[in-house]
Amino acid sequence: MSDIETPAVETPRGDRIAKYLARAGVASRRDAERLLADGKIRLNNVIVTHPATFVTPGDLVTVEGKLVEEPDRTRLWRYHKPEGLVTTHRDPEGRPTVFDKLRQQLPRVISIGRLDLTSEGLLLLTNDGALARTLELPSTGWIRRYRVRVHGSVEPAALAALAKGVTIDGVRYAPIDAGLDAKKGDNAWLTVSLREGRNREIRRVMAHLGLDVTRLIRIAYGPFQLGTLPRGGIEEVPTRVLREQLPKAAPKQRPGKRPR
Repeated sequence: MSDIETPAVETPRGDRIAKYLARAGVASRRDAERLLADGKIRLNNVIVTHPATFVTPGDLVTVEGKLVEEPDRTRLWRYHKPEGLVTTHRDPEGRPTVFDKLRQQLPRVISIGRLDLTSEGLLLLTNDGALARTLELPSTGWIRRYRVRVHGSVEPAALAALAKGVTIDGVRYAPIDAGLDAKKGDNAWLTVSLREGRNREIRRVMAHLGLDVTRLIRIAYGPFQLGTLPRGGIEEVPTRVLREQLPKAAPKQRPGKRPR
């Protein structure tokens, strides 16, 4: 007999109900919590009242009386977002959204990060809420890179100083790598790299430097590139590539290293 003890095998608990619904494309975790509070979710025909309820294989989940299909495998898409679309599922102002535009082409997806109405370029979309949250975190270490056209007098020294971070109206922004690529008169193209990607961060930082952003294009999010994807184009990332790239999210990249 072997003297190596066999560890006890624990029965998997599955996913928490909110995570399960997010992965199934039914609702975001926040929306799922609201549905829970309203008593609209049932597990095996019993109303779910606690967010720490787990769903295991074979369980039946219904939301407002409709059966929820088991979550699909994790999928990721690259989308070349044009300007004029907002990155939200419901816009109170009634503006066209990315998700309305893609409703006929994709299952229910959520974005990894956002691009505002007048910004364009690479937007990553996934059917896995947990993946989206992980890849949005600054601790993941993925750099967002942008091509930015500005109007005004560009001071290279002021751009270089952003590498130390900057405080604007009491808000502290993490180090930003910004460099001048081309200049013609009062217009210039910059390459800007950052890790946090706060709401309208680049526009606010450039305004702080006296520069008006006239065009903003995201060209990369971590290892994923916009490349030659046409405006409005969408392309699924092969599962093999997704698997290969995800482990690279952990090591931090240096924001001071300029993209080539």
